[in-house]
Amino acid sequence: MRRLARPFCLPLLLTGIVLLAGCSASKQTEAQRAEAKARASRKPAPDFTLTDSNGAKVKLADYRGKVVLLNFWATWCGPCQVEIPWFQQFEQQYKSKGFEVLGVSMDEDGWSAVKPYIAEHKLNYRILLGDDTVATLYGGLEALPTTFMIDREGKFAFAPHVGLIGKNQYASEIETLVNEKDEPASARLSFPAAALFRTTK
Repeated sequence: MRRLARPFCLPLLLTGIVLLAGCSASKQTEAQRAEAKARASRKPAPDFTLTDSNGAKVKLADYRGKVVLLNFWATWCGPCQVEIPWFQQFEQQYKSKGFEVLGVSMDEDGWSAVKPYIAEHKLNYRILLGDDTVATLYGGLEALPTTFMIDREGKFAFAPHVGLIGKNQYASEIETLVNEKDEPASARLSFPAAALFRTTK
């Protein structure tokens, strides 16, 4: 597996500045909601099959019908470590509303690095082991963390979050998606899965 760039894995002393910036996330709520409501233009998230820490094969398609926070991370990534407690809280808080956190580790050392981390931090959401194929499907993953919010139809609901963002922004997006009503079938359109990333290459 190729080594990912680490421009966002800055010392944790700097994360305080970013966390303070997260307090202004509420000002973006209306714009975020407007973006999320443009549901007909959402692009499907590419499906994949990866292995979890128990050796089970897991497909993203298995999560259709749920709101998914799909987080690409690594044990060596400082900002990833900041986010993980938030994701644990979100998993507990919103699970009953059909929400799931799905973590994809991009550690080059594989399960030998990831399993001890899962045990030490008592992660309460599912962790999969990523590879170059899934990284390519999701735009290359030039930096970690990179996080996608996926709606109940398996589509990207917001632009990808690259690097550390505010906890409040995640919470706002989750609230928007778990409270969305079912979209009429006549309003649904299909798009190529890779279209989301065409403008970035």
